[in-house]
Amino acid sequence: MIDNIPSIKVGIIAVSRDCFPESLSVKRRRALISAYKEKYDINDIYECPICIVESEIHMEKALQDIIDHGCNALCIYLGNFGPEISETMLAQEFNRRTKGAVMMIGAAEESYTDLIDGRGDAYCGMLNCSYNLNLRNLNVYIPEKPIGDASECATMIHEFIPIARAIEGLANLKIITFGPRPSNFFACNAPVKRLFDLGVEIEENSELDLFEAYKNHENDKRIEETVKDMEKELGKGNQKPEVLHDLAQYELTLLDWIDTHKGSKKYVSIAAKCWPAFQTQFKFVPCYVNSRLARRGIPVGCEVDVYGCLSEYIGVCISGEDTTLLDINNTVPKDLYEKDVKGKYNYRNDELFMGFHCGNTCSLRLKEPYMNYQRIMSRSLPKEVTNGTLEGDFKESKVTIYRLQGTADDHLYAYACEGEILPVKTYSFGCIGVFAIREMSRFYRYVLIDKAFPHHTAVAFSHIGKSLFNVYKLLGVEFIGYNQPSSLPYPNENPFKE
Repeated sequence: MIDNIPSIKVGIIAVSRDCFPESLSVKRRRALISAYKEKYDINDIYECPICIVESEIHMEKALQDIIDHGCNALCIYLGNFGPEISETMLAQEFNRRTKGAVMMIGAAEESYTDLIDGRGDAYCGMLNCSYNLNLRNLNVYIPEKPIGDASECATMIHEFIPIARAIEGLANLKIITFGPRPSNFFACNAPVKRLFDLGVEIEENSELDLFEAYKNHENDKRIEETVKDMEKELGKGNQKPEVLHDLAQYELTLLDWIDTHKGSKKYVSIAAKCWPAFQTQFKFVPCYVNSRLARRGIPVGCEVDVYGCLSEYIGVCISGEDTTLLDINNTVPKDLYEKDVKGKYNYRNDELFMGFHCGNTCSLRLKEPYMNYQRIMSRSLPKEVTNGTLEGDFKESKVTIYRLQGTADDHLYAYACEGEILPVKTYSFGCIGVFAIREMSRFYRYVLIDKAFPHHTAVAFSHIGKSLFNVYKLLGVEFIGYNQPSSLPYPNENPFKE
């Protein structure tokens, strides 16, 4: 169950220019509410009864009304041309008081039979609205086609909800870290200043703090119940039963830490160090517990990847489902491509890669998941202290790989690519799958490498690129990369092809 994300209630406020009939905006607002009720859950929205007519007093009353009714997102609806001053003041004050997301949409004209007193000119009014938003340095969500009929506007609002959920979630997020980044993982050691610019709080702790808390849970009465839940989840995959007690103790340690360290924030993501000292002191690896937290909607970034777990959390907010963090790990061998992909799936081999991590992914995403030891760590440590990782090939799925990253010189960059996980056996270990992304090799070279993105990618198990792109824009991300088609070269791509 995902309960680590906000619920969104969109306050809908109609606005009217004083040289247009107020009744026109009110009638169109009511039609919009009716259309939303027909298509979606009416509990998602609240209809403000106050129509703003070029009045700062109206604006203040309407703003207070939607806040009093628990709205944490705002839709400003231009039922006609709209009052550019008070409507943009409304956006400004709502954002100042709540940090919530704001969208602007407007009403299309209904019929050629009513283009005199029934013409609203919102198509024109949206232009002045955008100008005034820029005067106030406001970044609001305006859909690609922001003027529509009641049904179209209802769909726009519905599509706005996951975007608003991500903005609200980030404004109320605390990232809890344990331990400094591992040596030779500077790629995960980005400056954290931009987290504060996003409204995200960060609490950094040592591994010793975590170890002390773990020891204090040795006699926790909830351990046996948690072990039984793990046994039920793993089923036939419970191949390391001797480590479940310790993993349950560790899981309860993290959940209690979250409850007592949220502070003023509502939601939490974790970035944790999982090697090299973790195994020798805790006597297990934390991967399976990380996967169980992911199932709850609490992402855990491996190798203390702060922007990785931040990215995962954005995906949880948008999709309402678990996400994961994987290495963009290895190429698909040519013989495997020839054997299991070519002629069956319409991808070139350079459009494929294997996404992998040790065992941090929700078990529901894997074929026949099972508990195992961590093979990479066991190469330099006793095998018995590396138990606790989850293994299995990924199930076939739609997929979005994406990341929001604070750069070394303190900018915000991001990317998003939609694709799929193929039902192809990997013949490997860990949580792993064959990922197919159109023009992946070009994206890898001219976005991931040229823009210095690290090896970790966040993964959502659906196509969320449209919402992600709009979230990135609202956050003020300076560069947004995607897998451009072959007909659209990247700026640094060599135009001279063999």
